[in-house]
Amino acid sequence: MNYKSTSTKFLIFSACCLLILSFGYRSGFGLFMEPISDAKWWGRDTISFALALQNLIWGVVAVFAGGLADRYGNAKVIIAGAILYGGGMMLITVSDSPLLLNATMGLLIGSGIAGTAFGIVLPAMARAVGEERRQWALGVGTAAGSMGQFLVVPIAQQLLGSLGWEMAMLVLGASALSMAIFAMPLAPYSGANATSSNNGPSQGVFEALWEALNNRSFLLLTAGFYVCGFQLAFVTVHMPAYLRDLGFDPWLGAWSIAVIGLCNVIGSYVAGIVSGKYSKSLVLGIIYFVRALSIVVFMLLPTSTFSVLGFSVLLGLFWLATVPPTSGLIAVLFGTSYMALLYGVVFLSHQIGSFCGVLLGGVLYEMNGSYDVVWWLSAVLALIASILHWPIKEQPVQRLATA
Repeated sequence: MNYKSTSTKFLIFSACCLLILSFGYRSGFGLFMEPISDAKWWGRDTISFALALQNLIWGVVAVFAGGLADRYGNAKVIIAGAILYGGGMMLITVSDSPLLLNATMGLLIGSGIAGTAFGIVLPAMARAVGEERRQWALGVGTAAGSMGQFLVVPIAQQLLGSLGWEMAMLVLGASALSMAIFAMPLAPYSGANATSSNNGPSQGVFEALWEALNNRSFLLLTAGFYVCGFQLAFVTVHMPAYLRDLGFDPWLGAWSIAVIGLCNVIGSYVAGIVSGKYSKSLVLGIIYFVRALSIVVFMLLPTSTFSVLGFSVLLGLFWLATVPPTSGLIAVLFGTSYMALLYGVVFLSHQIGSFCGVLLGGVLYEMNGSYDVVWWLSAVLALIASILHWPIKEQPVQRLATA
């Protein structure tokens, strides 16, 4: 496959636009925590549970969405995801009870994100460019998601400040429906149409799952991705409120998340390139170690605008940098036939971590009036994740090796 062909370039462009929107919207939900809490007289633990549920539903649905995309094509999955995503955002404005908030912000949006995020889009990009450019494509796609975090979060903050939280959510929800347009160019490279020369003997869905779940390296990779989800979701949701509690302007929280996204455009792209040349498990181990170190330094230094932005830069360089080597390892171990499905399984672990990070942050804040315990726990978990990646064997399973 010639990755320089016009059709392939258009696919890469469309996939990147889709990921910019999908990750941009979800990165801005933390900005709405305090306004919704004040308007509805709900505690942060209530909003945190809805956002934690969103992350958990995202992970659970991602497994099924990946299987459907591999079997029937990802265009249909993305269109359905865009409708659920945008509809859920608009329905938040009429949610007058925690139960309805969980149904809209949690169930609908979580399902929508699952249908429009990395697990559905990246496999199509990897198939379109071929094995020789796979890591490059994964890095570009991940960088696009980070760019969405940089571009959309400040816009969401501007809408929030000028229109109020309800109208801002309606505008963002309506614009989210446009993600369906970018699904069309991906259809020729979806699981339903893709063929690959390195996938070995054909498998069924359950055979692919059984093979992966009995692979030690896959299990270690899955365990490490739990930590990634714990950290990212906690920071995305609670950083704006954390900084407000310390007396900083709301814009600092928004720009902190945006700067993380901007810096990860660089980090994700570089991670894609580097993990194509060096051991992916080694790259992952270094990423988690640097994350642990950055959190420790941030907690020990006096909190200031400079320290917040400096932390955002450092954390941003390693924010979604885990995605290219993680998804790349799955392709190396098992091929690309069921890449969306198997990435969905690993990502479920990521989202269970997200659920724990978001919920624990809200619960402990309501109990202690502080996020400090979760910050330190996040650093310890990152160190453990770094250690878990060293034993991973970066080689194809016997089925592929034999073929």
